Amino acid sequence: MAAVGTLLTIAAVAAVVDWVAVGTGRKRLEYAAKPAVLVALTAAAALIPAAHTDLVDRRWWFVGALAACLVGDVLLMLPRNLFVPGLAAFLLGHALFIVGFFQPASPPTTPPFAYTTTGIAVALGAVLVVEAAPAVLILRALRRRGEPALVGPVCVYMAAIVAMVVLAVNAGSPVAAVGAGAFLVSDTLLATDRFVRPIPGGALAVHVTYHVAQLLLVVSLLR
Repeated sequence: MAAVGTLLTIAAVAAVVDWVAVGTGRKRLEYAAKPAVLVALTAAAALIPAAHTDLVDRRWWFVGALAACLVGDVLLMLPRNLFVPGLAAFLLGHALFIVGFFQPASPPTTPPFAYTTTGIAVALGAVLVVEAAPAVLILRALRRRGEPALVGPVCVYMAAIVAMVVLAVNAGSPVAAVGAGAFLVSDTLLATDRFVRPIPGGALAVHVTYHVAQLLLVVSLLR
């Protein structure tokens, strides 16, 4: 576990460096620090010893998801319009997280793995109530900006991250639930800042919530 702890520490330090870079407009520093966070988190997830996780199968799906998000990070931070490829990379990441959340614990009762119709319905309803207004604003903004071709892909992406959050809330891990929720907040801030209207300090808020989300999702694998 020493290596995992070291990698999580490196990820946390790199995240703080990235936040400073974003807050001060140091692009070169951001280009180094932002990918470093996901590289360290992906390695940490991959190196979790079997004795320290009840979620061995879930862990490997999360490793794939983190790697896909790393690709998305690189695509979105480059000074080119690579939003669609970046969106596709993150969509793949959410799909892998979703499959990961369907992997039961071993033994199945530790931690609890309790997907129920009621639990799914309540979580879905809560997420939709929170996200309905931002989603409408984002989709309207896309049409207003003359980018209707993005409406379909963005809707698919929204559905994927909502599904990921709902599953995380029902997976029996409060840490995973908070992490998935932070991911949803980050993506909502990003889309609002990019398409609806600039948010003061929006880029920094996006990075902070995103890194907190990924860190918590990795930590949720530990026991």
